[in-house]
Amino acid sequence: MSRTAVPAMHREVRLAAHVDGELTQRHFTLAEVPVPRPAAGQVLVRTRLMAVTAAMRTRMTGAELPMRAFVPGQALWGSAVGEIVAAPSGGFTPGELVHHPYGWREFAVAEESVVERIDPDALPTPAAHLSQGATAWGALNRAAEVRPGDTVFVTGAAGGVGSLAGQIARRLGAGRVVGSTSSERKAVRLRAELGYDDTVVRGAGPIEPQLRRAAPDGIDVLVDTVAGEQLTAALAVARPDARFALVGALSTQLSGNGSVAAPVELDAALLITRRVTVRGFGLYAHPDLAQEWTREFGRGLRDGSLVFPHSLLRGIEQAPRALCELTQGHHTGSVLVEL
Repeated sequence: MSRTAVPAMHREVRLAAHVDGELTQRHFTLAEVPVPRPAAGQVLVRTRLMAVTAAMRTRMTGAELPMRAFVPGQALWGSAVGEIVAAPSGGFTPGELVHHPYGWREFAVAEESVVERIDPDALPTPAAHLSQGATAWGALNRAAEVRPGDTVFVTGAAGGVGSLAGQIARRLGAGRVVGSTSSERKAVRLRAELGYDDTVVRGAGPIEPQLRRAAPDGIDVLVDTVAGEQLTAALAVARPDARFALVGALSTQLSGNGSVAAPVELDAALLITRRVTVRGFGLYAHPDLAQEWTREFGRGLRDGSLVFPHSLLRGIEQAPRALCELTQGHHTGSVLVEL
């Protein structure tokens, strides 16, 4: 028998209309619908926590995308932690905590194959299972292969990936870590708490001169979540044999113009003469990384060598506000909603 009483109705957040311009709470509706019933091979999950990410803004535009997009009138989805309520096939036990991809609703039916058990002892809190640290860990440890003494530049350093990337770079032996962010308020926290030696502030002048000041000897590694001017500046100050890991394009995702393309002009002569490696990195291509990161993250959280910066809003009705505030740059670290 389930440990959670199942109501007849539950709430889900739907996309009201495609976004063309600034994302506002008018782009969402909160609907009350019947709780779905699982069939054989499926489970019913009650969502406890869900994450909102910048990629969700991209899926709302109506543009042609290389990934599945949100549809007006239908519920959104995203990474979430939940509790098994019913499992007709017996593959899961009611009460188990799991990771599932159907956030933005209080209850969800999912195929057993897409639900992953959560070891309650692996991390100190369930919220930590929604960190974006696995992307930062993979980009630094595998794609860019940080070496002792490297100078590392992380763009979007106050975001879900960047707020852990600075700490991870330091953990891997980086000699100097520089991060970019959107305000001096965030920059202060990056330097004080999150492993960054210096910062570049978008809007405080051209990026390249700021980066040359912060990394006077050049950079060996780039973890880029932003693209645009910051990627161009990173190449301009790259040292020989620099390694670039590209994991996002926030300059486009949050631009509000409906575009999903991220055109950047790079100097081919610099790429060649400095032997710069540029590599795209996506967590989906490395299914083993999640468990590897969980072990590393758990050790770091318990011994105090890592922290998990995040904002937590409570109630599914706060999810639209959470995503709007994320796109407006109000938060540092991951943005989570507790249902």
